[in-house]
Amino acid sequence: QVQLVESGGGLVQAGGSLRLSCAASGRTFRNYAMVWFRQAPGKEREFVAAVSWSGDYTHYVDSVKGRFTISRDNAKNTVYLQMNSLKPEDTAVYYCAAGNAQSDFSLLVPRWDYWGQGTQVTVSS
Repeated sequence: QVQLVESGGGLVQAGGSLRLSCAASGRTFRNYAMVWFRQAPGKEREFVAAVSWSGDYTHYVDSVKGRFTISRDNAKNTVYLQMNSLKPEDTAVYYCAAGNAQSDFSLLVPRWDYWGQGTQVTVSS
C-alpha cells in the first residue's frame, strides 16, 4: 500500500521558517517526480514546487521563488520543502504528491498518482 505522509506543519510568525517533510512508502519511487501543492480556505488548490527524481530539476510558483526550496533524499524516500520568510498568504494545507515522469530528470507527469493527507501551515501577521 502506497503512502505519503506529510509532517512539519505548524504555527509560525511572519518572517519565520518551517520545513515540511513527506515520507513515501509502499513502492519504489524511481522516476517519480514529487510535488508540493497547497490549498487555502476558500481557494483552489495551488501548485507550489516540484522536483525530479534526480533532484537536478526543480520548478516553483512565482510567489515562493527565493523563499522556498524543494529537495529530496531518495535513500530515505523523503521530499522536503524548506520555507523561509513566510508570509500570512502562505497559510494553507500543504499536500505532497508523486507522479511517474518515466525519467530521472523530468518534471512532466501525466497525473499525480499518489497524495498525502496534508499538513496545516499557519503564518500569523
